[in-house]
This record gives sequence, structure tokens and C-alpha cells, in this order.
Amino acid sequence: DHYAFLSGLVAADFPAGRAVLGDVGAETRAVLAAIRDILAEIHLNMDRIVRGDVHLADLGDFDAMDEAYGEFFHVGARPARTTTESKQLFGDSRVEITCQARR
Repeated sequence: DHYAFLSGLVAADFPAGRAVLGDVGAETRAVLAAIRDILAEIHLNMDRIVRGDVHLADLGDFDAMDEAYGEFFHVGARPARTTTESKQLFGDSRVEITCQARR
């Protein structure tokens, strides 16, 4: 119970259960904002994230994802991260993020 695990989040309208599509930067920001909100509900913040997995539908979108990703973390304090290409993400999403935060 020392960690919180958030798995397979995409930019989505969660009540309606459908993906909210946009460019990869916009989707990355939407997913990380959702992660920030979920962590806040359990009294954690983005600084508590120790690792993440980012799945991109097209690895060519790495730079745009990385720029948006960096907006959510302090310089020099980004969590460990693996980024891979996954062609078939939920609802034709361009990015999916899983992360682990220390409680």
C-alpha cells in the first residue's frame, strides 16, 4: 500500500466512456491533467510519481508528447519513463499513460 498505480489512461470523456481525440500534445496534457486530479483525490501530487509508461500510436509523435509531458514536472525531477509505440490504443487515442506514485 506504499504506491498508487494508475493504469492505461487516455484522453477520454470518462462518464461517456469514449476517447477525446486531438493532437498528441493535447491528448498528453489531458491525460496528465486527469492523473493530477486522480492523485489529488488521494492527497498526492505529480512530484510523487516515480515511474511512468507512455504508449504512443506513432513514435514519431515523441517530441510533441515529451514537450507536453514536461509541462507537468519540475525541471530535473521527471520520473523514470519508458516510451513505446503501440499501434492500437483505446478509441484511436494517440497516447496512453500508466504511472506509479509513491504514497
